[in-house]
Amino acid sequence: MESFLFQAFVYLSAAVIAVPIAKRLGLGSVLGYLLAGIIIGPMIGLVGTEAKDLQHFAEFGVVMMLFLVGLELEPDVLWRMRFRLSGLGGLQLGITTALIFAFCLFLNLEWQMALAIGLIFALSSTAIVLQTLNEKGLMKTAGGRNTFSVLLFQDIAVIPMLALLPLLASTKLTVFSHHDGESHSYNLVAGLPGWATAIIIAAAIATVKLAGHYLTRPIFRFIAKSGLREIFTAAALLLVISISLLMELVGLSPALGAFLAGVVLANNEYRHELESDIEPFKGLLLGLFFITVGAGIDFTILFNDFTKIFLLAVGLIALKATVLFSIAKAFKIPRGDDWLFALGLAQAGEFAFVLINFSTQNAVLDYDIAKTLSLIVGLSMLMTPALFIFYERFIAPHINKPKPREDDEIDEQAPAIIAGHGRFGQIVNRMLLSNGIKTVVLDHQSDLVDGMRRFGLKGFYGDATRPDLLMAAGLEDASVLEVAIDDRDRTTQMVEYARRERPDLHIIARAFDRNHCYALFNAGASDVVRETFDSSIRAGRYALENLGMSRGKARQVSFVFYKHDRASLKILAKKWDPAIDVFDNTDYLALSEERYRLLD
Repeated sequence: MESFLFQAFVYLSAAVIAVPIAKRLGLGSVLGYLLAGIIIGPMIGLVGTEAKDLQHFAEFGVVMMLFLVGLELEPDVLWRMRFRLSGLGGLQLGITTALIFAFCLFLNLEWQMALAIGLIFALSSTAIVLQTLNEKGLMKTAGGRNTFSVLLFQDIAVIPMLALLPLLASTKLTVFSHHDGESHSYNLVAGLPGWATAIIIAAAIATVKLAGHYLTRPIFRFIAKSGLREIFTAAALLLVISISLLMELVGLSPALGAFLAGVVLANNEYRHELESDIEPFKGLLLGLFFITVGAGIDFTILFNDFTKIFLLAVGLIALKATVLFSIAKAFKIPRGDDWLFALGLAQAGEFAFVLINFSTQNAVLDYDIAKTLSLIVGLSMLMTPALFIFYERFIAPHINKPKPREDDEIDEQAPAIIAGHGRFGQIVNRMLLSNGIKTVVLDHQSDLVDGMRRFGLKGFYGDATRPDLLMAAGLEDASVLEVAIDDRDRTTQMVEYARRERPDLHIIARAFDRNHCYALFNAGASDVVRETFDSSIRAGRYALENLGMSRGKARQVSFVFYKHDRASLKILAKKWDPAIDVFDNTDYLALSEERYRLLD
């Protein structure tokens, strides 16, 4: 028990410390787990041979991950993406595998081993790339969308790879593997003729499909009615384990069954509950798997032949980047996005560790070669953050971007000037126009201005905070200035300028919060409107009505609250100091408490 608790303490401590640090450094959680394993294994030796045994248990996290991938892949969505998936993803996988296969043959490796290495290295890191794209806001770019398509194709391609790799087993390695003392699972199709095996496998897959369609709904509905969340979680785990066991019994990969089950259940109404219940187990087991991979890396091999392994990792990145860049050009991915596409997918991926271990267990790869391959994969993943930094610093700034649009020439003036035509300003503009009041609208977002014109409204493109544009819009003669731009500091500066130029002008400004209200009042705003205040008042009135208060009384209460809060804002603004936090401003707190008592 002490040994188990100690090992649990070591693994969890390594993950809790290393992963957050790795994410803060932009390395991602997968690399964090790998580094944690390297530290507690080869570096300081806190874990030893038990990491290999633990890895077999942790590999179930891969099964769960493929189940969750399947849940996200609704058949109709896959069909709509078929051209991009088969085009970009298929070409990348096929060309990369073929080139690496040829290189391995050149090195006099057996063709089975060469093909396995080609398939393993053709995959990229879904975890690292998607996380990095999301963190850097690049997911919605052309490069980000096409990168996601390739990663999705690769995730799907893992399934046939898991089915293919055992067929590549080497006789020599198979003989050796039978003497390593490992136990083997039961196989219902062992020794059966090929036609019988095919029938049993087809029947197993059909069983998964039919059960997913007709049995899971009533079963999960029955369990959900019990109201016991832990039983639903147990049922979700039982589902994945049962399907994985069935696939193993008929000689297929458990991951294949989990993936098929996920696709079948993609349209199930309990899909989100299944995801939320399995996700924590998947994350922990995958993290444990990557820690054991890191702990099992043989640094003796790395340091004995560092130059060769490092050059192979760099060569792998260069080869994959070249293939990806060529495909990007063929599919006419925009300039700049093609570099993001090529550099983002150039590394090997986390599934490579899975396939390397799977290939070793199935006598496809020699154990020593598998160790070298793991080192190459790990180094290529460690280089990925540097590739994204290279893209951001040396490529993105030099991409030909559209020339900035010149400000429109303002040839109209009106009694009302509206600065900003977003979700706030456009409502004000529509109210004024519908009552016959002419407006001049300024906005620095060209799509909003062009959208107004498509609706038959006139607006002018330009930075409303520029004094010359405000003057051109008629600031000297206007009656009202509505400030609705989406920038706290520039809103305050604009109010200060307008008040200085026109002491008699009525200025209405949008505020982001209460502190911004004080700043705007002190800057000279006549009226300040918090963007969520009025809607919150209405929500409070609805709550009072549904708690038993009459509609008339609720309206009166909400109106009194509104007037009191508006009056309090102007009074409290005089005690507000931007250099002091409101909770440390004793004068403000005393006056605020006094105003609160008046409301009672």
